[in-house]
Amino acid sequence: MAETGNPTPASAEAAAAGASGSGPGRTPDEIALELMKFIAVSTGYGKGTQGGAGFSGKPSAKTPEEQTEALLDLFQKCRKAVKPES
Repeated sequence: MAETGNPTPASAEAAAAGASGSGPGRTPDEIALELMKFIAVSTGYGKGTQGGAGFSGKPSAKTPEEQTEALLDLFQKCRKAVKPES
């Protein structure tokens, strides 16, 4: 059976788990990191606007510090999402 195109989040998570070789003993922080990487790569989250020819929608690009802060905030949100309720 052939793949139909773009991976779904569930299949991407399964592929990431298989590629990293980690099993069911992963910590919530490792799962949150994988989720953060998936979101950041698939959406371009935290990246500044790229300057090019012509006009752009946003005149200012993010500084490296702003990009880092955005990714750290995303990681905290992912940790909160995967943290087991105690």
